[in-house]
Formats: sequence, structure tokens, C-alpha cells
Amino acid sequence: MAEVIRDLESFAALLTKWQAVQNLVSRETLKDVWTRHFADSLQVLKLLDDSDNVILDLGSGGGFPALPLAIASKGGTRRFVLVEPNGRKVSFLRTVARELGLAVTVFNKRSDEIDSRETGVPNVITSRALASLPQLCAMSAPFFGPETRAIFHKGREHVEELVESSAVWHHDVLLTPSDTDPQGVLLELKNLRLKTM
Repeated sequence: MAEVIRDLESFAALLTKWQAVQNLVSRETLKDVWTRHFADSLQVLKLLDDSDNVILDLGSGGGFPALPLAIASKGGTRRFVLVEPNGRKVSFLRTVARELGLAVTVFNKRSDEIDSRETGVPNVITSRALASLPQLCAMSAPFFGPETRAIFHKGREHVEELVESSAVWHHDVLLTPSDTDPQGVLLELKNLRLKTM
């Protein structure tokens, strides 16, 4: 646990340094990084199984939730594949991964530019503050295998987004209340597929 905290402190220092020249997180949340970003990201851990060895993170941005999860998973068999089209953010993600010795691969592409054979079939797909649920389903679907599930951070708009998504996509949904946002949830999706008309 001490090593995890030390690595998170190093990550926070790098985030603060890079934030001065690259907008990685919203400025007002930087001072509350431990709750708004680290704790919010790490709550995904309780939904992961020991067999979840490949985590694909879409739109990684400043590294949330993937990098805190990679820090907490250090020394195990779990590896993380991060997808981020912004080159400067990619440089930041690769710097953190290198300096902290994390099992992380970063693709400097949009998700629709990646052949799923490049990533392999992930056990879990994550994303935080990237897009609406119907868009996330469309972005995730090409990477889904029979056992893949997605875990998405969502705020109070999750009910409306589930209704919109269910009009186009079939998915089994499990909602877990967020530990850090009283109106938020972690949406866990399984059996994702496009509905046939």
C-alpha cells in the first residue's frame, strides 16, 4: 500500500507539472486530485476479477481511470492498453508509465483507427468523461469478445443515456453507485451488440 501511495504522489507531481503546459484535467479539480481523480478511478478495482488481465482504456486523456488502476495493479499480471489521439497527452501518459514502471501500452490513435488485432480481446474496457453512452457503445463494440465487459463512469445523466443506448444497442447492465459522486454510477455492460432492425 505504501508503494501505491508513493507512486500516486509521483503521478500527482507529474500531473501538476504537465498541467502547466497541457490541459490534462479541468483546472478546478487539480487541487482535489486525490478524491476527484484517484479515488474516482480506483473504485473500479472492486469490479475487477483476478482473471481480468487486459484492460483497454478509451480516450485516456490525463490517464484516468487507467493509470491509477495500473499503479494499484503493479507487480501482477494485469496490463493496460491506453488509447488517446492527442499527441501531447500521449507523451504525458508514456512519461508516467515509464517513470513509474507501469505495464502500460499507449496508442496515439483514435479508437476507430485501431485494428482490434493490435490490442487483443480485452477483459475489460474502461472510459471516463469521454462521450455519451451510445457513442461509448459504438467505440467499444469492435473490441468486445464474448467475455468482455465495459465499466464506464457516468454522472446523473446515466438514466437518459441508458434509454438512448438501449434503443440501438443490446447490453446487460449492472449499476454500482459511485463512491465519489452522489449522483454518479459505474455502469458495467456485458453482452454488447448492435440491435438488428
